[in-house]
Amino acid sequence: MTVPREMPEKWPRVRVRGGPEEERRVRANAREYNEKFQYASNCIKTSKYNIVTFLPVNLFEQFQEVANTYFLFLLILQLIPQISSLSWFTTIVPLVLVLTITAVKDATDDYFRHKSDNQVNNRESQVLIGGVLRQEQWMNVRVGDIIKLENNQFVAADLLLLSSSEPHGLCYIETAELDGETNMKVRQAIPVTAELGDTSKLARFDGEVVCEPPNNKLDKFGGTLYWKENKYPLSNQNMLLRGCVLRNTEWCFGLVIFAGPDTKLMQNSGRTKFKRTSIDRLMNTLVLWIFGFLVCMGVILAIGNAIWEHEVGVCFQIYLPWDEGVHSAFFSGFLSFWSYIIILNTVVPISLYVSVEVIRLGHSYFINWDKKMYCAKRRTPAEAWTTTLNEELGQVEYIFSDKTGTLTQNIMVFSKCSVNGHSYGDVQDVLGHKAELGERPEPVNFSFNPLADPRFQFWDPSLLEAVKLGDPHVHEFFRLLSLCHTVMSEEKSEGELLYKAQSPDEGALVTAARNFGFVFRFRTPKTITVHELGQAITYQLLAILDFNNIRKRMSVIVRCPEGKIRLYCKGADTILLERLHPVNQDLTSVTADHLNEYAAEGLRTLVLAYKDLEESYYRDWSERLRWAGSASEAREDRLARLYDEVEHDMMDRSCSPARKDTVFYGERVNEPGVIPDSFSGPATGVQQFQADCSVPACLWKLLLSPQHGEHAGERVWRCRGGQRQQYHRVSVSGAVQDSPGVGSAGSSAHPACWEHHCCFLGHGIHHADLVSGAVRDGGRSRGEKSLKRLGSGGGESTRLGVEMLGISAL
Repeated sequence: MTVPREMPEKWPRVRVRGGPEEERRVRANAREYNEKFQYASNCIKTSKYNIVTFLPVNLFEQFQEVANTYFLFLLILQLIPQISSLSWFTTIVPLVLVLTITAVKDATDDYFRHKSDNQVNNRESQVLIGGVLRQEQWMNVRVGDIIKLENNQFVAADLLLLSSSEPHGLCYIETAELDGETNMKVRQAIPVTAELGDTSKLARFDGEVVCEPPNNKLDKFGGTLYWKENKYPLSNQNMLLRGCVLRNTEWCFGLVIFAGPDTKLMQNSGRTKFKRTSIDRLMNTLVLWIFGFLVCMGVILAIGNAIWEHEVGVCFQIYLPWDEGVHSAFFSGFLSFWSYIIILNTVVPISLYVSVEVIRLGHSYFINWDKKMYCAKRRTPAEAWTTTLNEELGQVEYIFSDKTGTLTQNIMVFSKCSVNGHSYGDVQDVLGHKAELGERPEPVNFSFNPLADPRFQFWDPSLLEAVKLGDPHVHEFFRLLSLCHTVMSEEKSEGELLYKAQSPDEGALVTAARNFGFVFRFRTPKTITVHELGQAITYQLLAILDFNNIRKRMSVIVRCPEGKIRLYCKGADTILLERLHPVNQDLTSVTADHLNEYAAEGLRTLVLAYKDLEESYYRDWSERLRWAGSASEAREDRLARLYDEVEHDMMDRSCSPARKDTVFYGERVNEPGVIPDSFSGPATGVQQFQADCSVPACLWKLLLSPQHGEHAGERVWRCRGGQRQQYHRVSVSGAVQDSPGVGSAGSSAHPACWEHHCCFLGHGIHHADLVSGAVRDGGRSRGEKSLKRLGSGGGESTRLGVEMLGISAL
């Protein structure tokens, strides 16, 4: 392989065993070269013991229990003839019994870990060896191997995507095993390797990857591919992580970068640790107190023995002599102390530990047999993987929850929008007046558009009229929605489009643009084609500024057919409003009012903006972007600064204000399998709960205190980063309606409701004084406390809001 001159040489060629790994070098199809670095194999191990280590390690863990240590100490005392009044057999039998039962339980748990490890390690993958694809077990895969994956297969290791069956090296993956997200995500090979689709070309591929060392950051990856005297930057978009599943892609090839314990999945799992529950700690504390009581009793009896021997016993030495070696009453009392410790050993309840272990084992079977924990939809029962932490399920005091996908179904519906200060989306009756709550007029007719999605519904015809009349602001609004995204389009048949979105937000917005006449048809790495009111227009895609949790926005830079370069941006309102040019404060104020109005209805909000870029500025900026993308150090920081530069003062070069438009879209409340009986107005996009909905019923059981029924009395907190009014609406929508034995939701007279608390936590969130909400009784609050306002870093957009899940208090 020819290495380019700029390839860094500061990293050691051979990795020292056990030493820290600063950078990783991987050469494709070169096992001998890669073995010099002594990288980990692809064999994983999540078990705690093996045949050799089980006995010593398990005994060490068990003797961390105070009672076990006490009885071992007692056994040692009973082996001393001068102080032992009981046979050592009476202590060793119960001790061995307890240790044996616990060891069998731990061995059973670890056996299933070994079984799971063997099952995973013995899975097979197709590995390219000597130009031929061979079936190899996962444990035999090595760093630098090229693997072929087929549809619905698990990814065997952390791979650099080289090519796939899809055009332009695209592939689709499901990352539920990593982050719980069920939405498919798109990954793409770099263009230089996307053409390596057959084994003969891949067998000749000898590129070398220099990248970051193993770490647990699932959303970040930085590296560089050196091949044919050129270097190509690599990012997380080019990686397939272990634990992902290949979906909707016939096949793909990948280069193994991290294997086995070095993969990001295993880096996040950590080692299997010995865990002690709150019951274990409580029993240890009780045993210590009991042992202290036993010592006090022994001291008192020993003192009494010494006094008696000194005053009375000394007179009977002729026919009741002291034992051999005892020459004083004090020493006799000292020996008596240990004898009493042995005699009174039954005060320490060793049988309690046996009872707890048996209860844990039985409880695990009850969990497996519980019909209420059976998921009929997937035909999956609950399964207790361990018997160690079962009782902790009933000891949870605080529950922290997000909203999207937990309290909601994570199904987005385009509901309202504000364009150029005009609001669209209010439901109107036949006379053009705003419809009352619960009224359902006919939805807008999209029959003029043969590519419209028949499932999409919108109730305000004025927005469609604005599109047909050629309103330039509305056209630019939907043009932005059809261009600024990462959605992939698949045309199954003529006119039948299927959008594959990484998030339901993007899917809802692109579908809305599609129905209003701006149909996203397909994309390539360099172009995006949109049918605008029936006319096919292709935009040259110059750059994509990716979304992440820090930026909270994404942008695309495109070249329009007339040659103009334009940046389209969408993101959180708190981020984008401060990046718009302040020349038009009136429009900004109107847009902010619409934001607050619709957020109060429970709608998620998004702000859109665009600006034109001069040709000379873009050429300079893109050159700096190219150098930043190929940098080996601080690549992400350099890219972030360039993104921030171009996304400021969103206005064109003629000093006219940037167009800012706001879109609002609803999120359905989480209740799988239950059809809501009514809407709180179609424009709100938030559905009401039925009486038997599982989410509100679960919340009531968690929130109500034990004195009001058999409920947990737990504190439920929701972490948020969006608008405050939106979360109020969702909390109210998550309330129980006419629950048996409980007052109606939203009633301030309910005997148990949670006072609403809110605070914003800055970077010092780990210092938070999380105080539970007060329980009201007849409108009176007992022990009501508010949270501290913490942290001073960052603005409102960088702070994390934490709210108590309110019911009637909201």
